[in-house]
Amino acid sequence: NGKNTLNVRQVVAFILMVVLSQACPEPIRYSVIEETESGSFIAHLAKDLGLGIRELTARSARVVSDDDKQRLQLDRQTGDLLLREKIDREELCGSVEPCVLHFQVLLETPVQFFEGELSIQDINDHSPVFPTGEMLLKIPENSQPGTLFPLKLAEDLDVGSNGLQKYTISPNSYFHVLTRNHSEAKKYPDLVQDKALDREEQPAFSLTLIALDGGSPPKSGTITVRILITDVNDNAPEFVHTPYEVQVLENSSLDSPVLSVSAKDIDSGNFGSVSYGFFQASDEIKQTFSINEVTGEIRLTKKLDFEHIKSYHVEIEAIDGGGLSGKGTVVIHVVDVNDNAPELTISSLTNSIPENAPETVVSIFRIRDRDSGDNGKMICSIPDNLPFLLKPTFKNFYTLVTESPLDRESRAEYNITITVTDLGTPRLKTQHNITVTVSDVNDNAPAFSQTTYTLRVRENNSPALHIGSVSGHFPGHLVDVSGAGTLSQSYQYDVCLTGDPRTDISLELPLLKNWRNDRAHFCDLKGHWYDNSYNLE
Repeated sequence: NGKNTLNVRQVVAFILMVVLSQACPEPIRYSVIEETESGSFIAHLAKDLGLGIRELTARSARVVSDDDKQRLQLDRQTGDLLLREKIDREELCGSVEPCVLHFQVLLETPVQFFEGELSIQDINDHSPVFPTGEMLLKIPENSQPGTLFPLKLAEDLDVGSNGLQKYTISPNSYFHVLTRNHSEAKKYPDLVQDKALDREEQPAFSLTLIALDGGSPPKSGTITVRILITDVNDNAPEFVHTPYEVQVLENSSLDSPVLSVSAKDIDSGNFGSVSYGFFQASDEIKQTFSINEVTGEIRLTKKLDFEHIKSYHVEIEAIDGGGLSGKGTVVIHVVDVNDNAPELTISSLTNSIPENAPETVVSIFRIRDRDSGDNGKMICSIPDNLPFLLKPTFKNFYTLVTESPLDRESRAEYNITITVTDLGTPRLKTQHNITVTVSDVNDNAPAFSQTTYTLRVRENNSPALHIGSVSGHFPGHLVDVSGAGTLSQSYQYDVCLTGDPRTDISLELPLLKNWRNDRAHFCDLKGHWYDNSYNLE
């Protein structure tokens, strides 16, 4: 039954998390230009949220981001949203457009979330850059006008109109450049032959290829294109398949084979021999994969991480002995495995709670799993034998609250284990322990074991005679007059008579200042007359 109850709680928590995340209002949206100075004003957040300045402070308002870096800050004195640091759009988003920084505004007492988006606007702060300063192109002399020759492309980290727009080449009567759009939104330059070549008339060319972006004024990058006119090799290599597609597990071992590519050239001799290589591969691709020049086999040279890169588009090249080349594409899909345990981050924590208090927030925390699919889905739970509840609050945020008022005299301390488990195979989990102490309030009065005690003593007794004892229970904490000790047990006190029998007779309870014993002695210091009775309250 306990196991079934736990499962039900987990399912209910998961459903509530999904429902709450879907019921959130539209996020507030702002924009800022990249490279804006830190401390710059973005918006009057308090006004946009309809909150007062005092409410921001009283509810401990703060801004949290989806990633670990806190690039934004909230000025609680003014209610303004400010930049904590300069933001480089290219560093934050790379080539992704639009570039959006997601954040949340968290308020406590009661817990409330607002979702926000900050759009980072690009500026033209990068020029197009070629991978090298020079490239060599071999063209057979029998190449026909209209033939296209792929050239090396430039990279521009800016996006949109500030990104790479077109290519041009230094004026000449034999070639011009065609700018071709690729399916990945990249622009490739193709050299187009305008008229027939004659190696004996002009065996080589040296041209300058220029890459221009769309800024105002535009920025540019250049590369020198050296063209050698070769003897006839009239067939370029062609790949048997293109594009190639393959799936690779992210936990594949180093040097494991990915796939083999193959190209054919119908020419004979040296013109028909083919060598393989990457075509304008990025540093990431060069570090992650290798290709055998002779066999075309691609192997893994660096560990894969699905959470970092989900797929690779690798351009490959087959070159024959005469310098002709054929191009192909290999698409490598990284398959996710459950290699990341869930993460739990505490946002706020209260370690001490007064007894008899109504529902109280103990902690607010966020869970995250860097895997995807079922590997990234999570279940959050606590033991079901504790008077606490987990409440899904906002997206992956949870609130730990008391289920009912606590009683310190029944239990003064609780150790709560929060367990986050993903749904991958094998399942991974993370546990976080929280200790909560219950502070005492004065909700119990002292009580004697009897309401009335009757003690008898013979007349003419000797001094310091022990008469009897009374006992009482003192729950909670009692501090003596000197403040030196604390009592929370049952105590027994000895009773004795004092006073002069010839005058008014009284009963006294001596109080020991240092509470050295749990017994305060009453001694019959003097003899007493017969048939006297005394009442002590």
